Amino acid sequence: MSVLPRLDRSTAVRLSAMPAPPAAGILHLGLGSFHRAHQAVYTAAALARDGGDWGIVGVASRSRRVVDALRAQDLLYTVATISPEGTSLAIPAAHTDVYVGADDPQRVVADLADAAIRVVTLTVTENGYSYSAATEHLDVTDPAVAADLRGGAPRTTIGQLARGLQRRAAAGGAPVSILSCDNLLSNGSHTEKLVREFLQELPAAESAEALDYLDAAVAFPSSMVDRIVPATTAGLTERVGALLGLRDEAAVPAEPFTMWAVEDRFPAGRPAWEAGGAVFTDEVGRYELLKVRLLNGTHSLIAYLGALRGAATIPDAVAQSPVEEAAAAVLRGEYAPSVVPPSGVDLVDYERQLFVRWANGALGHRTSQVGSDGSVKLRQRVPGPVLHALAQGRMPHLIALTVAGYLACLAPLGGFDPGPHAAAMSDPARERLAELASRARDGRELAVRAICELRLLGDELAAEPAFAERVGDLLSRIVERGVDAAIADSLDATRDAERPSAATTKEHVR
Repeated sequence: MSVLPRLDRSTAVRLSAMPAPPAAGILHLGLGSFHRAHQAVYTAAALARDGGDWGIVGVASRSRRVVDALRAQDLLYTVATISPEGTSLAIPAAHTDVYVGADDPQRVVADLADAAIRVVTLTVTENGYSYSAATEHLDVTDPAVAADLRGGAPRTTIGQLARGLQRRAAAGGAPVSILSCDNLLSNGSHTEKLVREFLQELPAAESAEALDYLDAAVAFPSSMVDRIVPATTAGLTERVGALLGLRDEAAVPAEPFTMWAVEDRFPAGRPAWEAGGAVFTDEVGRYELLKVRLLNGTHSLIAYLGALRGAATIPDAVAQSPVEEAAAAVLRGEYAPSVVPPSGVDLVDYERQLFVRWANGALGHRTSQVGSDGSVKLRQRVPGPVLHALAQGRMPHLIALTVAGYLACLAPLGGFDPGPHAAAMSDPARERLAELASRARDGRELAVRAICELRLLGDELAAEPAFAERVGDLLSRIVERGVDAAIADSLDATRDAERPSAATTKEHVR
C-alpha cells in the first residue's frame, strides 16, 4: 500500500494557488478543532478578499499533537465539510505560527503585549475562564489562579490575559480587542469582568496602570459562534486522504452550517470577517440566547436522553421518536418563549434548520461529547428559561427532564447503569455529584441536594425547590421505570398543563 505524501505548502500548490503567509495580527488562545473550523475559516476568507496583516498565531493550551502536526504541514490543514450529500474540502491558510502555551507561558504574555497583535480571540471552553460557578466571579481559591496572582509565568487564561495586558500597558498601551468565542452569555463583558477582578486582586501600585489602560484602549466585544464540529476520527483522516490525495494529520470535520455574530468594537481594526459571512450587530445578546437556549439547551436534552437509550451519536438519538418528540416540545414550549429573536430571524425556520443539523448522520457527533461538562453548560442554558416559565405559573417539565437525564448519566444512583455513552462523559462536578448520589435514598433527594445545596444550577434555581423536586421525580422515574417512562411523564404533564380546565371551558362556552 502506497503512502500518501504529506499536506504542506509544496504539495498544496498542486491543488490551488496558496497565498504567502500573512504577517500576524491575531493571537488565538485555544487551538482546538472548533477554532480551526470556525474563526480561522472566516479569517482566511477575509485575507483572500482584502489581504492585510491578520495572520493568526495559534496557542494550544496543552495539546502538542495538534501543534506538531501543523508545524510538520507548514501550518496547513483541511476542513472537511460533511453533509449527507457528500464531503467538501477546504484549506484555510490563516495561521502564521503555532505553539503550546503550557510549554512557553512567558511567550503567551509577550505575544499579548506585542503591539502588532491587535485582536486576541479565545476558544478555551466554558471551563477555561477560572470563575466560580457559585459566585460568578474570578475563583481566587483555585490554586492555579492563586499561583498566577503571586507572580511568575501565568498558566490560566485569565491570568495570561491580565499579565499580558499589564505588560502591554507598560509598553505604551497599544489598543487591542479581546474577543471571546466561547458559549458564555455576554462573553465579552464576562471576560472583561474576570480580567479586571484579577488585576484588582493585585497591589494597587502594580495594577493601576493596567486598569487605566483597560478603560482607555481595550475592548471586549461579545460574539456568538455556531458550528457543529465533532471530534476528528481515524475514519475522517482516511476519508480526507482519499479525497485530497495527501496525508493530513490535522484535518477537522464540520457541518455545512456556520454563523458568527459579533459586536463591532475593535479599536485597532479587524479583519473583514464579513467576507466569510460574519454578521456585525448590536443584537449579539439575542443571538446568544437563541443559540444557548434553543440549540444548546435542546442539544443537551438530546445527548442525555440519547445516551440513556443507547444512542452513540446525536443523529442516532434524534432519529428515535421519543427523543425527537421531547426535543421539539422543549424547544417550542420551554426555550422559545424565553427569547426574543434577532431582527430578521424566523423562529420556525431556525427550528427547521436545527433538526436538519442534528439529523446529519454523516457528521457522527457523539452524545458523550455533547453531554460532557454539563455542570458548566447547563448553568448557562437552564436557569433563565426555567425562571421565565415559573414566573408564568408553568413548570418546565422538559427542561426538568434534561437535568434529570444529566444526573442519571453523570451521577447514577446505586444499582442503575446509564450505559457506556453516559460513562464516557467527562464533567468537573462528577466526583462531587457521585458522592451525593452515594448517600441519596432516591432521585428527589439527589436532585434537591445537587440543585439547592450544591447550587448546581446557580443561586436563583437553588431557591426554587419545586423545580428541584420535579427533576428528582423524573430522575426516580428514569431509574425505576426507564428513560422512556420519564419522557412520557414529561410530555403528558406538559399537555395536561396546556389543556384548559373544565371550569374554564364551561365559562368560555357561556
